[in-house]
Amino acid sequence: MASKAITVGVGIPMIVVGALMAWLWAPVEGTFQNQIELVGSTIGILGVVFFISGLFYTKEPVMH
Repeated sequence: MASKAITVGVGIPMIVVGALMAWLWAPVEGTFQNQIELVGSTIGILGVVFFISGLFYTKEPVMH
């Protein structure tokens, strides 16, 4: 029922990239630390949204 392409192909990489940006790259950068943390956090949050939407995605509508 879930879409592995959305969940694994989009959601998880976005979460990983966002976390790496926010936790590893931002503390190293001096001048743009706040902006890098913001962008990294936003990418991570969007990754979670894509991950959850991939779990609920179906090609055929569910009729009860």
